[in-house]
Amino acid sequence: MSSDARVNNESGFILHTYPFKETSVVAEVFTRSHGRVALIARGARRPASALRGLIQPFSPLLLSWFGKSELKTLHAAEWQGGLMAPQGHALMCGFYLNELLLRLLARGDAHETLYDRYVATLEQLAGEAGRSDHERASYFERILRRFETNLLREIGYGATFDIEADSGAEIDPAARYVFQPERGALRSAGQPGCPVSGQTLIDLATDHFERAATLVEAKALMRTLINHTLGAKPLYTRQLLRELTELTQ
Repeated sequence: MSSDARVNNESGFILHTYPFKETSVVAEVFTRSHGRVALIARGARRPASALRGLIQPFSPLLLSWFGKSELKTLHAAEWQGGLMAPQGHALMCGFYLNELLLRLLARGDAHETLYDRYVATLEQLAGEAGRSDHERASYFERILRRFETNLLREIGYGATFDIEADSGAEIDPAARYVFQPERGALRSAGQPGCPVSGQTLIDLATDHFERAATLVEAKALMRTLINHTLGAKPLYTRQLLRELTELTQ
């Protein structure tokens, strides 16, 4: 695609918006075929604007834009429907996903598999009704861990969980390890890193999150890997999720 080509009816979601000049907004969007794109929605803050009610997170949209610079101009948006927006705690989880995508994806890199995973994850978050508080908490944890591991793998930061970093041997489910972001799983023996059991590493490698201990250790390990990838700046929604969880316990 040339830098000034028009894009029409591209499937996408709003990740974040911020004001631009007097009546416009800049929308950071995640699209299926063009990855993360920054779009100026001119006049979207005017009360009569047709875009005003559409530029919202978690609404499946068909987006059309044009422009030569990295900041494109949105010229049409249409609601696709077919997806229920998450509510309550699930809504905060959705904002956490959006912040991860905003912080970790480079603009203009397509990630179609990750996009499909994002849509499926939003559907899962919206489908938590009918569960008890305890079931709901572990349900959300499983959903978030799966998305985090897939996101890191998709952007090239995927960790190897089933092989020891030094020896190349298979992970022993009964052993204790530490995980170092730059190296991988090492037999603990006093070495620095995120402590984790061999069974949790195997569960991460095979996408199994049924064990309560796995959920606890996987959360700490994924936080370590994401922090290493992000650098010093914290994730705002992670702190909000922590505070919300403490209020409901």
